[in-house]
Amino acid sequence: MNAATPPVTVAATQRFRDGYGRALEWVVIVLMVALAVEVTLGIGFRAGGRSLSWYDEIASVLLAWLTFYGSALASVRRAHIGCPEIVAKMPWRVRRGAAIVAQLLVIAFFVLLGGVGAWILPVLATDHLVSLPSIPVSVVQSVMPITAALIIVAEITWLIDLLTAGEPAPAAGEPSLADGLH
Repeated sequence: MNAATPPVTVAATQRFRDGYGRALEWVVIVLMVALAVEVTLGIGFRAGGRSLSWYDEIASVLLAWLTFYGSALASVRRAHIGCPEIVAKMPWRVRRGAAIVAQLLVIAFFVLLGGVGAWILPVLATDHLVSLPSIPVSVVQSVMPITAALIIVAEITWLIDLLTAGEPAPAAGEPSLADGLH
């Protein structure tokens, strides 16, 4: 295997991430369409003088769900905010170590968030939405442990890549990192 060929594990996790990302894209698309339809219906009914009693509450729920599932998709795509310029200037071993520690901290945070989110669901089971009393608040709030688990899966795939990747070879004609530090 040469420097241009990724290890088998990295290729397998990338294939998994690609499919996982496509599935999350569909969830996000469905949520966006549902939110757009719901808001359009709400505006139409309000303009017709027959406001929907559940419009505002459901729009808020859909927006929250879209945010959480969009965050899971961003984790798969590595689209969250970072400091790549600073990390790129580190030597490879330090950069890799920092990335591994960062991945472990992110995973730990979402384990905590998902655990607390799951712990609170039974507490909320007796509460219901104001405008739609047939829907328990626990169903609405289930988005937290579900998306925490989705984010953990995405972050573990990136951690696997970090743990199995070898040191990249410098590109031909490209100055080494040490040249840029003088």
